[in-house]
Amino acid sequence: MPHSVPTPEARLAAMGLTLPSPAPALGNYVPWCIVERTFMTSGQFPWRDGQLLYRGRLGQELDIDQGYAACQLAALNAIAQLKQAVGELSRVRRIFRLEGVLNVAEGCTQHPRALDGASDLLAAVFGEQGRHTRMIWTNPVMPMDGFCLVYLFAHVDTAVAGDAP
Repeated sequence: MPHSVPTPEARLAAMGLTLPSPAPALGNYVPWCIVERTFMTSGQFPWRDGQLLYRGRLGQELDIDQGYAACQLAALNAIAQLKQAVGELSRVRRIFRLEGVLNVAEGCTQHPRALDGASDLLAAVFGEQGRHTRMIWTNPVMPMDGFCLVYLFAHVDTAVAGDAP
């Protein structure tokens, strides 16, 4: 009997994680869209139950562990947007790009480790399909004093015809 490959949803459950409700847009834009086979999110904050959990700057109000957790939570919110778009996460063929904008105190250079929270989650949930390129920007001022925004780009099945909410 062949071994079945766990779905991304099963991997999330095995990690004790549940996807949050996809966050609505905070302005005149959509939280995600699909163009041909490319899925893209707008920036995703580290929301939980409608609350922005991580505020401030890495190296000032937040330490590296908090930054890691914030980026992980923001990526979980991005995955929730992806699930809303495609229905089943097994329709994701490849996560090919992760971008993060982080609120970092002057002189703090550990921000790549914080964004690993998002990268590690994507690898754990999607396996080999979760390996991605990435880019980090730092910003001296963030909306709502949030710590991070995470952007996700994925290649999805052509059968997916999701319309952004």
